[in-house]
Amino acid sequence: MSSERDIDHELVLRVQRGDKKAFELLVAKYHRKIARLLSRMIRDQTEIEDVSQEAFIKAYRALPSFRGESAFYTWLYRIAINTAKNYLASLGRRPVLSTEYEDEDGETLDTATQLPDMNTPETALMNRQIVTTVNQAVEALPEELRTAITLREMEGLSYEDIAAVMNCPIGTVRSRIFRAREAIAVQLRPLIESAGKDRRW
Repeated sequence: MSSERDIDHELVLRVQRGDKKAFELLVAKYHRKIARLLSRMIRDQTEIEDVSQEAFIKAYRALPSFRGESAFYTWLYRIAINTAKNYLASLGRRPVLSTEYEDEDGETLDTATQLPDMNTPETALMNRQIVTTVNQAVEALPEELRTAITLREMEGLSYEDIAAVMNCPIGTVRSRIFRAREAIAVQLRPLIESAGKDRRW
């Protein structure tokens, strides 16, 4: 059974031999993931499409020199992030964070287990407040921390893949994610504590 990385590698080899259809398959496979990643940095849907398209064009042009030392998707993520950064820098803008996360995105930061497990309007409100607080806390992080925590918690990348995407040692990735989680936890603590006080058993 071929792994995703093996399948990507075979498609890359086909592109390098001049098979344009193989690149279309890679675009089809990763278009939504790249758009979702970019939506963490850019709010406007048209701009997301434009930057996504530019990232794929850059990837296509660079593919002849891609040696497969990292997985194709980590290489593609790096291109997409750099393309978005360059695009925003050209406009004098800072990357923003989408505020349209689902509740489970907030809960991936280990907050769900600390909340009352009751399906009440109060709990629904608390969940919304947590999502908003997490989004605001992440948006306030320095760019390196924000990128690391986004790739880990929202894209589900491994530490190794994040190190490849961010072009830094794995220890730096661990440190950035730890610092990001600490900063988010500081913002969440008052909400969690007030939820504990308001419990009526």
